[in-house]
Amino acid sequence: MDLRVLVVCPDQDSANLLSLVLAEMGMTVEHTPSIARGLERLNEESFDAVVLDYRADQGCEEFLARLRQTRKSHQTLLVAIVDGEFSVRPVFGLGANFVLYRPLSPERTRLSLRAARGLMRRERRRTPRIPVNSTANLAYPGTEELRATIVDLSDGGTSVRSGSTLPPACKVYFQFALPGQQQAVRLSGEVAWQDASGRTGIRFVDVPQASRRLMHAWLLQNSFRQNRNQPAPPIVPVPRVEHEPKTGTKSAGLGSNRRGERRFPCKLGAEVYRLGSNVPNRCTLSDISEGGCYVEMPSPLTGQTAVEIVVRTPEMKLKIRGHVLAVHPGFGMGVRFIFDDEAEREEILRLLALLAAGPTLDELPR
Repeated sequence: MDLRVLVVCPDQDSANLLSLVLAEMGMTVEHTPSIARGLERLNEESFDAVVLDYRADQGCEEFLARLRQTRKSHQTLLVAIVDGEFSVRPVFGLGANFVLYRPLSPERTRLSLRAARGLMRRERRRTPRIPVNSTANLAYPGTEELRATIVDLSDGGTSVRSGSTLPPACKVYFQFALPGQQQAVRLSGEVAWQDASGRTGIRFVDVPQASRRLMHAWLLQNSFRQNRNQPAPPIVPVPRVEHEPKTGTKSAGLGSNRRGERRFPCKLGAEVYRLGSNVPNRCTLSDISEGGCYVEMPSPLTGQTAVEIVVRTPEMKLKIRGHVLAVHPGFGMGVRFIFDDEAEREEILRLLALLAAGPTLDELPR
């Protein structure tokens, strides 16, 4: 289930860096230097994300407007590249989810795109998959037509069972009739994943309008049959920084930074609460990483206290739970973050991406 990204960028050096970082993360990248060609590709195919070199000109404004008006791109995640002195508020108002500042640096680009990848995966998982049991005729270059069984279907892809293993990343041509329909669906796709049980995931590539209408009608009629307990398909492995286990020995403190996490000096206005209390304590976050932060406040909370920190920026509001690990009276305290799931960790990554992208780290308002 690889993610597809369209990079619309006339600067070849920036495009090369973006393509390299995205490929490192296991994403499929398509680059075009032309706004007009970018719009054509959005009309032809669906992408999980678009990276746009935003120049505040008529072409970019038209691109953003068309991106959000196109049905298949309405939920596409947008990363905008802007000048360092450019105010990002209008860009977020136009639908951008992340910004990168020129000139691009490998470190900031990796951090921002890592956070973006987490949001892309979450959006991809929201695509409803409807169980189905239909026979399909399947073919790919160099072989005769095969018989396969469609296991489930979404508007972006399907999983099938067949008697043979398909070549990785090959293009597949197949046709099938959905239950209750007389006309056949004909389309092509690419192999996205395979597992030991014989299932193969296919991502749709070229879908004629007639076939797309048939699938949409069937999915709409059968949406009540969505199996929410169905196991998620395997995900293509991507490189990532290993996180410290949730259980194990107690940390020696935030200052040790033993995990090699990138730490960001900052001045983030925030409020900290004892967990279960609604009494706010005004504070400033002066140092933050993926795993924890330092909270500056004259009277820090004592002991192994469970806390909730609320951070507000112009782009987001974030609630972070954690444990107080170290207390320094008159100065502040170190807090280790606690995550219930990957979605909460992704929110921290998004905050770090904002900090990394910014040309300055001035104090953000509470």
